[in-house]
Amino acid sequence: MQSILALARRENASDIHIVANLPPTFRINGGIILSEHPPLSREDTKRLCYGILNEEQRTIFERDWKLCCSLYDPKFGRFRISIYYHAGNPEMSIRPVMDNIKTREELGLPKQVEDFTRTAAGLVLITGPTGSGKTTTLNYMIDLINSERRCKIIAIEDPVEYIHKQKRAIIVQQELHTDVKSYSSALIHVLRQDPDVICIGEMRDLDTTETALVAAETGHLVIATCHTPSAVQTVERIVSIFPENQQPQIYMQLANCLTGIIAQRLVPSVGKKNRKLATELILTNAAMKKHIRERQLYQLTSVIQMGRKKGMHTMDDSLLELYETGEITYDVAISNSPDPAALRSKIHIEASPTEE
Repeated sequence: MQSILALARRENASDIHIVANLPPTFRINGGIILSEHPPLSREDTKRLCYGILNEEQRTIFERDWKLCCSLYDPKFGRFRISIYYHAGNPEMSIRPVMDNIKTREELGLPKQVEDFTRTAAGLVLITGPTGSGKTTTLNYMIDLINSERRCKIIAIEDPVEYIHKQKRAIIVQQELHTDVKSYSSALIHVLRQDPDVICIGEMRDLDTTETALVAAETGHLVIATCHTPSAVQTVERIVSIFPENQQPQIYMQLANCLTGIIAQRLVPSVGKKNRKLATELILTNAAMKKHIRERQLYQLTSVIQMGRKKGMHTMDDSLLELYETGEITYDVAISNSPDPAALRSKIHIEASPTEE
């Protein structure tokens, strides 16, 4: 296991996959690469999985047939582990966790993300598919608050990845299944611990979402991640979690407390040497609140386009900028676009004066 972790760090892999009948496999710059190790047998994967678990974690895994936890190695740092069964045999995905917080410029985040951290209260959502850098953005925001504000930050994570050291803030990081039993029960208890900022690793169920909305409405800054592909779809997803008779109230609550949404996607750079961050950004203004309150979500994209001077932008805007600055290829821009035909047309329109 140590040789696998060492190789992952050396090659700057974003993920490691331990799968029976394959050698240890790495995701590097978005692509899957087989290592030169011999293929792992079913017994090998079981031994590697069980070798990193304590007795309580083994019990949870055998009961639930899945487990997320963290692993700390003195030489190679912290890793996030997801263990699962495949054909009745344990296998796992391992994600190396960053050992330092990069700057906003290094991460490729829009400058408006800094404004989110300076808000006294409200709901900020970081969205995107698995592996899109949501946790990295969340930890960047926690670190910025920690550097600038004398406050109390409570983060509920599954699992804890980056360990924050106290700067100006008090930071309490609670890990699911180690410190707390569930997001929803932990969040209710967190409100009794005098927090200023509450960070939620994932808003995944009704109880967690409901409590997060209440916390944001009652004077706390709540930062949470969601597995939704776009900023607009995030609003739809949050509302759809609730029973139909509650949905009008949820639209009102969102309109009142939503501060902003950043949707993320990591895409391969030119030459596939690394990955670039493409984003979609919503900053809640009066027009946005009105459309959410009146359930006119189809109007949100128009509000984003009208708010470009304030920094709002769609995913296509971000992909177009990355393409025009030569950081990604045309094919990568089109294949990652929510509306490939529209982006293709926009690229061709912008290119036509030069071609003439």
